Amino acid sequence: MAEPNISDNTMVQDSEMVDGNETVQGNEMVNGNDMVEGNAMVHGNDMIHGNDEMVQGGVMIHGNELVHVNEMVSGDEMIHGNELVNVEAITPTPSRRRRKKSLVWEHFTIEAMPGGSSRACCNLCKQTFAYSSGSKIAGTSHLKRHITLGSCPMLKSEDRKLALPSVPGTDNEGEGTAERPAKRRYRYTGYANATFDQDRSCSYLAKMIILHDYPLHIVQQPAFTAFIESLQPRFRVADVDAIEGEVYSVYQKEKENLLQAFSTMPGRISLTIGLWTTSQTLGYVSVAGQFIDTDWKVHRRMLNFMMVSSPHSENALSEAISSSLADWNMKDRLFTITLDNDCSSHDIYSANLRDYLSNKNTLMLKGQLFVVRCYAHILNAVAQDVIASIHGIIYNIRESIKFIKASPVREEKFAEIALQLEIPSTKTLCLDVTTQWNTTYLMLLAALDYRQAFTTLETCDDNYNEAPSAEDWKKVEAACNYLKLLYDSAHSIMAAANPTSNIFFHEAWKLQLELSNAIAHEDPVFSTIAKDMHERFDKYWKDCNLVLAIAVVMDPRFKMKLVEFSYSKIYGVEAARYVKVVDDAVHELYKEYVAQPLPLTPAFVEQGEANKTALAGENNAQVTQPSTGDGLLDFDMYLSEIAVSQPTKSELEQYLEEALTPRIQEFDILDWWKLNTLKFPTLSKMARDILAIPMSMVSSGSSIFSAAAIGSRILDDYRSSLRPETVEALFCTKDWLQYAPAIPEAPSTALVKAET
Repeated sequence: MAEPNISDNTMVQDSEMVDGNETVQGNEMVNGNDMVEGNAMVHGNDMIHGNDEMVQGGVMIHGNELVHVNEMVSGDEMIHGNELVNVEAITPTPSRRRRKKSLVWEHFTIEAMPGGSSRACCNLCKQTFAYSSGSKIAGTSHLKRHITLGSCPMLKSEDRKLALPSVPGTDNEGEGTAERPAKRRYRYTGYANATFDQDRSCSYLAKMIILHDYPLHIVQQPAFTAFIESLQPRFRVADVDAIEGEVYSVYQKEKENLLQAFSTMPGRISLTIGLWTTSQTLGYVSVAGQFIDTDWKVHRRMLNFMMVSSPHSENALSEAISSSLADWNMKDRLFTITLDNDCSSHDIYSANLRDYLSNKNTLMLKGQLFVVRCYAHILNAVAQDVIASIHGIIYNIRESIKFIKASPVREEKFAEIALQLEIPSTKTLCLDVTTQWNTTYLMLLAALDYRQAFTTLETCDDNYNEAPSAEDWKKVEAACNYLKLLYDSAHSIMAAANPTSNIFFHEAWKLQLELSNAIAHEDPVFSTIAKDMHERFDKYWKDCNLVLAIAVVMDPRFKMKLVEFSYSKIYGVEAARYVKVVDDAVHELYKEYVAQPLPLTPAFVEQGEANKTALAGENNAQVTQPSTGDGLLDFDMYLSEIAVSQPTKSELEQYLEEALTPRIQEFDILDWWKLNTLKFPTLSKMARDILAIPMSMVSSGSSIFSAAAIGSRILDDYRSSLRPETVEALFCTKDWLQYAPAIPEAPSTALVKAET
């Protein structure tokens, strides 16, 4: 054999030449990542076929013998014939290990083990499986089963399985190139070969229409039907009547689930009532329920969306509420209702509802807490009053901003004027959204900083004559001063993760105090606006301060102390009289819970027994353990006499006399009551119902500043044209589906036989 000719990166051996990462054999060039049969040389970690020799990783197979090699044959080592030859002069470019073709290796990583063996580690769950024992390479079938059958815990938790297509003509690692005889084997299929279910697909189509407010006739639109056919030609798109029936079927199923949840509700339910009008003479009443579940989590669910002939009549609400309570089996569980109507009709609604429902339901505290007004509504109403008081000035400011924004030249000119006047403001002038009063407030606040610039612009630009006067700017300043109070209060409510009723007292009493003091402002411009605001808000305070105060008493960080403090600020020398009203109401309400406790649900029977055990251990002033033979029998008798002579304090008295809980930012009132349920079993029931009172109609995620979020809302013409039961199904089910699991059920992975 001729001596090899060795140059920089080239090696020639017999009829084979290796150049860089390429192997030349005969007239054929093979890339570095390919396998070469016969006399082949592959750098790096690849397999080397010689004359009866094979080197893979750190193992050399010579004939029928297995030889371990410390290093792979690359770099300074070369197989020459049947011998291993060191070539010191050759320094080839390191080559990459050929990527395995099997899709299994997208989910597994090979890990080296002591003794030359290796195992395959799942990238998701980190379990390891047999792969190489050093002398034998295991197959990949068990690895495929791990991920395609959902055996992997991580895949189970994500409710999904992976499909690995079979690659014909490959060995266990998917690296073989030789064609093998076809044989029957099993293949696991996923979504691609899932069984088609017409009914299941129809149900999901109905849910899509409900959740996204699509019209029912979307199923007749050609573009939609063409899209469906492209996904599944076998799916028969239902007509409008059929999809309406499917929507109602989904509604019935979700209602049954909610009824089941209500059956385990431990306390009472509070309702929110919304009014909807249509372009016709008919209207709708929406009824939603708010409650705290056994795990002390707040829930709000739509209960009914009923058509009434005259939604603003005195009897319409009473009949709607009574019908809803009967529909949901809650006649004896009603606690409060929250209305979103305006102040003028509130007294009429309140009196009518109390009279009508008190005959059919047992109202707590003689109905004093029964009707609650929406806090978001009062903030919006007061803000709209302020904006209306300077409506003409706001119009001029809007027109001024439009004038400046009309061209880049005017914007540059206005910026130059502001720079010359050395106005320090960094606010940006922008137009407001007329239906959201917070944007109007921010627009006025920014314009107020540039008041001198508007005046200067009017003197140097003949086309601009909308600049407000000095008196106008003073009114804007006063309006912004009071709108800030409403703006900050609204943000405090929106920032609460759990909008329980206790948080509203803080905002209401501070606002009441600020407006009361502002009436005496020395500037008549400020005092006039404050007087109008206070007149409207004071009506809300008189109607709702009792329920607001009782709610904050249930907060262990404040109890009666904050009521005493705030009332002293608001009422001065008369504060004690108002504090006594709250204190008497709290004690009277507690007595009602003691006298007429709600029957325990099955979920609470076991806890009730635990309560008895805890109380027996806690009230050791009443129950003295037998003497242990320590010679203190007389002492035990003395303790028993004291227990009889001294009256036991109620849960409420114990709660009020305990020290206040520290005010920390991470405090969760519902968690506190959950942990203290055994300590205060009766008081905790009272706290559960009070904290669940919806003081605001605006649900979490909605804008408290939007006029559309409160007040009488308008039902669009399309919804108005549908049958009333369909409208109710669409509105209620949309609300219920928002709390359903987001991930749909995955089709089961089938085990099928592949064709031979």
